[in-house]
Amino acid sequence: MSTATLAKNRWLPIALGLGSLVAVIVLVEALIRLGWINRFIVPMPSEIFLAFPRVVREEDVVSRFLLTAGEAFSASILVTLFGVAGGVLLHQFRLLRQATETWVAAMAAAPLVLIYPLYLVIFGRSATTIVMMGFTAGLAPTVLKTLEGLSSTRRVLINVGRSFNLTRSQQFWKILFPAALPTIFVGLRLGLIFALINIVGVEFLINFGGLGQLINELAERYDLAGTYASICFVILVSVCVFVLTERLERWLRPVD
Repeated sequence: MSTATLAKNRWLPIALGLGSLVAVIVLVEALIRLGWINRFIVPMPSEIFLAFPRVVREEDVVSRFLLTAGEAFSASILVTLFGVAGGVLLHQFRLLRQATETWVAAMAAAPLVLIYPLYLVIFGRSATTIVMMGFTAGLAPTVLKTLEGLSSTRRVLINVGRSFNLTRSQQFWKILFPAALPTIFVGLRLGLIFALINIVGVEFLINFGGLGQLINELAERYDLAGTYASICFVILVSVCVFVLTERLERWLRPVD
């Protein structure tokens, strides 16, 4: 089978990814059984696999999963709306960009999870605090990548739009926004990663609902297999969010 044929096979990347994952799991299992990895720090993958039914049955993981997924979805909507709008605003007003871009970049690098006590005072110990923490963490990278995508639009495309006497609004929707979409979605993915990390982290810290609270409870019981199984559910939330983002990008860019 030629390389071109393999490249066109849509199932090959999936099979390769799953095969690599299985190989890593088998390798970790072997290293733990040989004593090269301390099983009191990392449980055997087989124990984690066997812990899934128990966690689902005894820890009400479905409702916790739905709560964390709902918080992540709410934060992602806020990040998308305000992040993209903020990037567009900075692109349209040069003075505002020069005044605030450095601060936005500093915000992206700051450990924003440390401000959760302030959000507890403002919003109380509730899901709103967790959603707002996720939104705050994911906002800056989305703004920066949206600004980057709009600013890096090729000048020749803008000149073509001007030659057709397009208005500023038409230039934005027909040229700037479509050209910036790939970079905007990179920013959205980064923002959603930051948001999900902070959502689960704050659930863990304030011990309020969701998968973060479950991880905290199982860790305090020193149930390592259950803890790692709960982390797998967090990864599942991330996968769901990324799949939805990819579908949205394909819908907005049907040509590709």
